[in-house]
Amino acid sequence: MTTTPTVDDLAVTLDALRAQTPLVHSLTNIVSANFLTNVLLAAGASNAHIDNAHEAGDFARIAGGVLVNLGTPFDETSVAFALAAEAAHDAGTPWVLDPVGVGGLAWRTSLAADLLKFRPTAIRGNASEIIALAGLGGDTRGVDSADEAAAAVPAALALLDRADAVSASGPVDYLVGRDRDGGIVGLRIAGGSAMLPRVTSTGCSLGGLVAAYLAVAETPLVGLAAAHTHVAVASEIAEENSTGPGSFAVAYLDALFAVDADTLRARARVEPFELPSKDTK
Repeated sequence: MTTTPTVDDLAVTLDALRAQTPLVHSLTNIVSANFLTNVLLAAGASNAHIDNAHEAGDFARIAGGVLVNLGTPFDETSVAFALAAEAAHDAGTPWVLDPVGVGGLAWRTSLAADLLKFRPTAIRGNASEIIALAGLGGDTRGVDSADEAAAAVPAALALLDRADAVSASGPVDYLVGRDRDGGIVGLRIAGGSAMLPRVTSTGCSLGGLVAAYLAVAETPLVGLAAAHTHVAVASEIAEENSTGPGSFAVAYLDALFAVDADTLRARARVEPFELPSKDTK
């Protein structure tokens, strides 16, 4: 018997995020660092962007959660990625792998494959990135996805051998992970806004928010789902209060700040989905 996280579980986790204000150690790309930091501050967490090889390992041991984002890797930062992931794994710090562009470019794909040996707590990507990371093919177009999120479910399940929870983002997000008793369950999270892809770094900042939620959540799947749901609800509210990408970006930060547990309970669209039978055993 598996126990699927409920919307109330996610609302309780949002309250925990606000109460604890976890510090995220982000090793993210040069495009997203500023916006990601603002997203975390608005949502109720904080961020330190430390991606040099001298300090990354030490800081990963003391942070609440770690994000490793492969958006713009350099030689030095690639070393820092490994040091941070290894230190987080050894210290029991939850960490997130965001395999941006994996499958489309060989070097970053090999970096992602090497990082899997440090067992990320959660993997968050678009459908094509999740499929490519699992070695099942996929058609990655830069940082965009050419696959539907539902198509990534088999790949996400395969990656549970290397991580505790995995999500594939899209118009509807698909998440898989383990419940508190170790059973594998799937969650489908609807909602969000078509404006999200029109503002840079909304996906990368979701990875940072996942790291923050992992620091306070009962299970990795609950943390992953809470982050996705917070973004879905906030972006819907932002779209209602904006007229284009510029006003949406500002309204999105305001909405991340304004969403509380009651708002999440009222507006979240989260439901379980049935996994392929061979993977539910």
